Amino acid sequence: MGLFSKDIKNLEDLYQHGLKDIYYAENQIVKSLPDMIENATNAELKRGLQHHLGETKEQVKRLEQVFALHGEQPSGTKCPAIDGIIKEGGDLMGEVEDKAVLNVGIIAAAQAVEHYEITRYGALIAWARELGHGEDATILARNLREEKAADKKLTAMAEQRLHPASARRAGRRAGAGASHPRRAKAKRRPAATHRKPAQKKKKAARRRA
Repeated sequence: MGLFSKDIKNLEDLYQHGLKDIYYAENQIVKSLPDMIENATNAELKRGLQHHLGETKEQVKRLEQVFALHGEQPSGTKCPAIDGIIKEGGDLMGEVEDKAVLNVGIIAAAQAVEHYEITRYGALIAWARELGHGEDATILARNLREEKAADKKLTAMAEQRLHPASARRAGRRAGAGASHPRRAKAKRRPAATHRKPAQKKKKAARRRA
């Protein structure tokens, strides 16, 4: 069933369907992350994916808490969107031979998953608040914060891989900025010498008197 189905009559129906959608997605991600971890050769990337696998398992448990708040058994609705994103990532890992390039591809595939989750959680939180499901919103917000943090870490890894000199340039600019006060002081010193001719004139006037 798609996100917009004839079975959805109101916002509550849409919200409940969205919960099933993200529950299905998180469980599929739990199944797919081990393959990414196995294929990643960069140690930092591998650790990051392993950490997020643990987070994702906890996110599934939180979603089960939300279902329990509504007296519902946790269940998922097949989601073609997340299936397609995961399949694309799997296909990529089978096509790239260069390990360094493969790591970059895995980062991109992982971020595609994160962006899907971020949009889904953002919508669910907004709907939960509008429907008066405050406790749901609080639980879902924890999952959203973790997804955003994971995406931020992946972005940092991608930028480090693609722009390794950027951090060094930033450091040099910071060092140059630290020297500016000394140059400013050096520029102020000659100003003190401008008073010397006036002082000489005063001494000459006193001698003539």
